[in-house]
Amino acid sequence: MRKLTFGMNVSLDGYIAAPGDDLSWGVSSDEQFQWWSDRVGATGLALYGRRLWETMSSHWPTADQQPGATPAQIEFAGRWRDMPKVVFSSKISTVDWNTRLVTGDAVTEITRLKAEDGDFMDISGATLAAAASRAGLIDEYVLVTAPVLVGGGTPFFTALDNWVNLNLVETRTFPGGVLMTRYETRR
Repeated sequence: MRKLTFGMNVSLDGYIAAPGDDLSWGVSSDEQFQWWSDRVGATGLALYGRRLWETMSSHWPTADQQPGATPAQIEFAGRWRDMPKVVFSSKISTVDWNTRLVTGDAVTEITRLKAEDGDFMDISGATLAAAASRAGLIDEYVLVTAPVLVGGGTPFFTALDNWVNLNLVETRTFPGGVLMTRYETRR
């Protein structure tokens, strides 16, 4: 059975995007960016909601071809393109870059994917992750917390039907006071 992880950059007050989908507060240090790149390189399958897919696919497929692209950005772009991905959406009709589209019930498909053998799956996007969390499918939460209060926007955690008890399994500090915390779901 595959492990399902939900991990994203998050503000100290719990948002993955500020109002207006502003992500400018989450600029990564080189060390933090490399950590994310290494996670992408190790991910067996990435699960995306439509909005985050649109954000990522508007930049990373050609980021390595842009003037001034750093070696780290070039590496990340290649890893992102190569990583198998599933996008869950009923609003788009095509996807690209080693990706397939699922228009049906996300929880049913994620449950099926978890039952397969393979490396861990990463789920991204607040709405998709909330559905998986409410269904009890997330095995691990990774918060990369920036020392900023954005005051609103898209929350990392949405309302749940029940408590989810967690065990802290790892912490790491990045430059600029950014703290990574990794928790496993206690079952």
